[in-house]
Amino acid sequence: MCTQPRLLKQLEDMNVEDTILKLEGIRKEHPGVIALDRVNVEFKEGEVHALLGENGAGKSTLIKILSGAIEPNVGTIKVGKKIYQKMTPALSQSLGIGVIYQEFNLVPSLTVTENIFLGCEKRHGIIRDTKGMYTRAKELIDMLGVDIDPNIEVRHLSVAYQQIVEIVKALSKNVKILIMDEPSAPLTNTEVEALFKLVYRLKEKGVTIIYISHRMEEIFEICDRVTVIRDGLVIETAPLANTNKQELISWMVGRELNEQYPKSNAKIGDVVFEAKDICAYNYLKNINLKVRAGEIVGIAGLVGAGRTEFARAVFGASPIQSGKLYMNGKEVCISSGGGGEDRKQQGLLLHMNIEENISFVTIKDISRGTVINKRKEKQIAKDYSHKLRIKTPSIKQLVKNLSGGNQQKVALAKWMVTKAKLMIFDEPTRGIDVGAKQEIYQLINELAENGMAIIMISSEMPELLGVSNQIVVMGEGEIKGMLSTAEATQQKILSVASSQKEGV
Repeated sequence: MCTQPRLLKQLEDMNVEDTILKLEGIRKEHPGVIALDRVNVEFKEGEVHALLGENGAGKSTLIKILSGAIEPNVGTIKVGKKIYQKMTPALSQSLGIGVIYQEFNLVPSLTVTENIFLGCEKRHGIIRDTKGMYTRAKELIDMLGVDIDPNIEVRHLSVAYQQIVEIVKALSKNVKILIMDEPSAPLTNTEVEALFKLVYRLKEKGVTIIYISHRMEEIFEICDRVTVIRDGLVIETAPLANTNKQELISWMVGRELNEQYPKSNAKIGDVVFEAKDICAYNYLKNINLKVRAGEIVGIAGLVGAGRTEFARAVFGASPIQSGKLYMNGKEVCISSGGGGEDRKQQGLLLHMNIEENISFVTIKDISRGTVINKRKEKQIAKDYSHKLRIKTPSIKQLVKNLSGGNQQKVALAKWMVTKAKLMIFDEPTRGIDVGAKQEIYQLINELAENGMAIIMISSEMPELLGVSNQIVVMGEGEIKGMLSTAEATQQKILSVASSQKEGV
């Protein structure tokens, strides 16, 4: 439940004059689908207001309307005492509305400081105030309690640190209403704590925060009220103190979810995959790991632990400097691959449709010479769109037009159609709602029950504890320990992750 009783009391005493943002009768239609239908919702000054819903429920559309990226068909937006029929990006920003999108909008070749002030550089006359921008960037970064060099190019940062740059970028514009779309998805527990402290500071200053997250624990920890959207309709708005996790889930999905982490009935078989003394990136050091048929091995670790680097080395997306890989006891040499934890940059063809993306890696299997069997391609896409409940009016929909969560599902589907013996999932449920998460867990279990060996990387420790057979803990480019799920706890995983290897 909410841990801020003083703020709750303030919220109870609020009246209509405390409303800083109000949407009335908002409707938005896309070809073949109604994204938002007669949405009425209001946000109070200085509150953290959770906005929940399954992927495709309409959350992203609402955000884009507030930011001025798209226009509603009908309805009004009231900011303070002024009413608007629509927003533009310039108007939205001038009214103090800032958005931290789930997908990054950074220029990789520019520095952190340059990204933060891109389009609004500080100047002395016609000369850029480089020193002033650097100083301000460092102040904002220090507020978050993280160690990022403002002069480093963004392309050299991890996904987690790029997210922090996005947050700082929004804060630099002195926002009054800050929309956070899955801000904690790529962050470690320590970084999430720093994010929460920042949220508390902002609402003490009267900033209104619209907080979108699929992590229920976060919602109850930092939010005051919640609005749930389903199929473009507002289902409920309520104080967090008056509801619970199960009720929120039922509002979101329209049904009860009885088991958050369905258990696998897979029989553990022989070793399918083995890594021996793998070194890569001048960082990974002597990684040794075995994964058996039917086994789900979870990999935990803090940011910079080397989890994704190990996955990319195994997959062939990055070269191995030394060591050997074995499949079913035979040494293999893997030299090419794709994929990764960032679905947009490494996992999808955004300007192609769902059907083409899902069939992309198996195109040879459904082709005769240079001729693609379009019937098979269509059937595969339809089957996996149904299995993963990808919300779309058509499998011909361009992937770039899908919500972030549905893009993640397409990235998963693409690899699920392969006849692989080993599957590596790198943050498979990032940005995905609770209903879809359960479906993905069930699919992972089905793969294991069919004899597949599975490596699962996740920053959500409850997920690793709920799904894995054993957990490998990485840190500083090496394996620091292995725990069975029977003995593993969040505290023990963190303790191992932050320890020195010889102490394990």
